[in-house]
Amino acid sequence: MTQVCLVGDADVDLRYELLSRETSRAALATYDLHEPFANSVAVDTVSLGAAVSLLNDLNWYLVRFADCALVREPSVSTDEWLSRDLATAVRDENVDPADTDTFLRVYGLDGDTLVEPMYATRTDGRVPEYDLRPLDDTVVVRVTEAEFGG
Repeated sequence: MTQVCLVGDADVDLRYELLSRETSRAALATYDLHEPFANSVAVDTVSLGAAVSLLNDLNWYLVRFADCALVREPSVSTDEWLSRDLATAVRDENVDPADTDTFLRVYGLDGDTLVEPMYATRTDGRVPEYDLRPLDDTVVVRVTEAEFGG
């Protein structure tokens, strides 16, 4: 299963915004919604193609209410996420899955809240330590070179 996670902007209740509008509610109606992080909505899809398609269907809402859209594709990584752009590039076969692990956006995890991302490159196969503030856990998101740094 490929997982899609939408993370809301800080000043928005993402679940409310998505479910209060007919089009996004209909797009999400066939999925079981869960919340892996604060102010997020996540669903399991059958494939990377279905995940990207869902994100495309929800684009109008993502632009307005989401901070980011993440995709976890087990054939690429079981514990790291892909940015929407990178997931699309892998789906379109513009990027080989084996070449997705260089550029990273590493979020601190404060309780269940994603906090300020740190941009880093994997060095010697390792993710650099998150050093923006003391936290016990992180969430690693693989990004495209174009997204790297910002």
